[in-house]
Amino acid sequence: MQTVLFHSTIFGPIHSRRLGTSLGVNLTPNDGKICSFDCLYCEAGFNAQGPGTTGFAKRESVKALLEDKLRSMKEKSERLDVITFSGNGEPTLHPDFAGIVADTIALRNFYFPDVKISVLTNSTQLHRKDVAEALAKVDNNILKLDSAVESTLRALDRPGSASFTPDYVIPQLQKFGNSAIIQTMFTRGEHKGKVIDNTTADEIDALIKAYRAINPREIMIYTIDRPTPETTLKHISKEELTCIADEIVRRTGIPVQVSA
Repeated sequence: MQTVLFHSTIFGPIHSRRLGTSLGVNLTPNDGKICSFDCLYCEAGFNAQGPGTTGFAKRESVKALLEDKLRSMKEKSERLDVITFSGNGEPTLHPDFAGIVADTIALRNFYFPDVKISVLTNSTQLHRKDVAEALAKVDNNILKLDSAVESTLRALDRPGSASFTPDYVIPQLQKFGNSAIIQTMFTRGEHKGKVIDNTTADEIDALIKAYRAINPREIMIYTIDRPTPETTLKHISKEELTCIADEIVRRTGIPVQVSA
């Protein structure tokens, strides 16, 4: 079974296709995975590998480790574009997510005031006031919407809650409006004999309707880049992604960033 990617709370810097030179913050366990989705394409593997033993990173530990790393990078004049909350699961599940974001903003302002703070979230915790308010404070609030078709969303992302559907999440995404960045993973394949493809004309139409309703400042579309736990999933070519992006821009007027 594919296992978690990150074995530390602070990792990198690494090169992100979408964000540049990124210092990662993993709030989930270093030896397991905690997520409210169980995506077929997750590079950290399926949730079945278990939550591990280390638990969520403590707020005080995250602050200390991040400060040590930022201080070291500052002293060495190393390049940094962004601090990114990502890791082995969903960062907004952390019970003190808002406090950690506040600490991160303060440290960023002191050591690297020009650096952006990004959060990659699967959008499942937007109903929590503390999470929504924290996301509104970061530079890049990157919110997942892989499909606006319920059957595809549930087959591809496999949310833990039966109530998590496009009709449920799109109104919550709308609340962020132009401060939001919507991120969509495009792929096709099958799982347990069921075909999954969010690149069809019907899928694109549904996504475009959702993008218009949300009206984010930007849309990021991308495809798989590393081995995935469901091995039938296919990488979508840059040419095809670019055609999808052109269609989205033509019909919404919203800028689209393509990563392939």
